Amino acid sequence: MRLERQAPICVGLDPTTSRLPDSIDGTDEVAAIEQFSRGVLDSVVGITPCVKIQAACFERYGSRGVAAMERVITAAVESELIVILDAKRGDIGISATHYAAGAAATGAHWITLNGYLGEDGVLPFLDAGLGVFVLVRTSNPSGDEIQSPRCGDGTVAGLVGTMVGRLGEPRRGPSGLSSVGAVVGATKPEAAAELRTVMPDAPFLLPGYGAQGGGIDGVRAALDRRGGGVLVTASRSIIHAFVGQPGDWRQCVKNAAAAFAQEIGGVVADQDH
Repeated sequence: MRLERQAPICVGLDPTTSRLPDSIDGTDEVAAIEQFSRGVLDSVVGITPCVKIQAACFERYGSRGVAAMERVITAAVESELIVILDAKRGDIGISATHYAAGAAATGAHWITLNGYLGEDGVLPFLDAGLGVFVLVRTSNPSGDEIQSPRCGDGTVAGLVGTMVGRLGEPRRGPSGLSSVGAVVGATKPEAAAELRTVMPDAPFLLPGYGAQGGGIDGVRAALDRRGGGVLVTASRSIIHAFVGQPGDWRQCVKNAAAAFAQEIGGVVADQDH
């Protein structure tokens, strides 16, 4: 399943026992979130090219949770989905090397990273064969305090973005995009447009679309010069689409994912290439 044949969307898999379909027995919480996750995967295959696995939802359960997460990742990979491990790692030296080896061992293709420690916290993951999405301009409101202040000719976020652009320069693939990407909230269209100038070839992972208030303007602002370069992610609006709805919960998820794909696909298709 090839990314260029589908809308550039990513379904975020953030399973919680407080929001499960009635048909899933939540007595064994780990078994329940794994069953739900697999049901979501089955529902979105062929609609989305990519899923983002929220590690925290599984890691909170210790070794059983991590084992369940690895099985979900394996199932996603076997379904030919691109997998982003949303773990937001951030360390240096041998610790970063250990984290990178552990992330690669899960079978995920990409990982999210906190770039505050500079390239020392990024390179081990690239060396392990992973693509990375570095947090640059996040969708949470309190991120403004750290990311938006002016710094030199730009902002603190721009400083991190400059590092992302520099690391990505020698790591571009046939599409022209790099394996060093940036997390830029769809809720920040002005910032996205500014950051695109310092990261022209970085894929932008755009959280915050839908439930967090991000919209089409945030997607358009993040597009690269080719009219692409974005991966728009939505979680709650897709995986919890069944809440309050009759019928099979998987069909509700499938319908929501299909509508999301059509909406984002239309935005990208409207651009001049």
